[in-house]
Amino acid sequence: MNALRFFAAPLAALTLSISAPAFAHDTAPPSEKVTILQDQMLKNAPGKKALMIEVDYEPGQSSIAHKHQGTAMAYVLSGEIVSQVKGEKAITYKAGEFWYEPAGSEHLVSKNASATQPAKLLVFMVLAPEEKVLIPLEN
Repeated sequence: MNALRFFAAPLAALTLSISAPAFAHDTAPPSEKVTILQDQMLKNAPGKKALMIEVDYEPGQSSIAHKHQGTAMAYVLSGEIVSQVKGEKAITYKAGEFWYEPAGSEHLVSKNASATQPAKLLVFMVLAPEEKVLIPLEN
């Protein structure tokens, strides 16, 4: 029961921080589904934690432009994902492919490459507990 209370607040905060921008305009499509699989303090890296997150995209769905305060590594579980970090070209990653984003990178594009098939992404992040997982970028 203590573990449930420990994870409930961070999970609620992450859900709100990721989905709130999607509801800012009535015409915006629903946000991707984000599930925290693991949230663990790191004993060998004091002051840092590891997050394992699953991101599910419906056909044609995309994330808002954003940045992460922590380091992120992404792995495509199924489907195809288009990803672009500022200063680099957009790349389409297929199931089994992966990429790395240094802390502070501006993630301009993260979307399902297909208009007909869902896609799923596994993201592993390392960040300080007070750092935000996702910060929306201004236009």
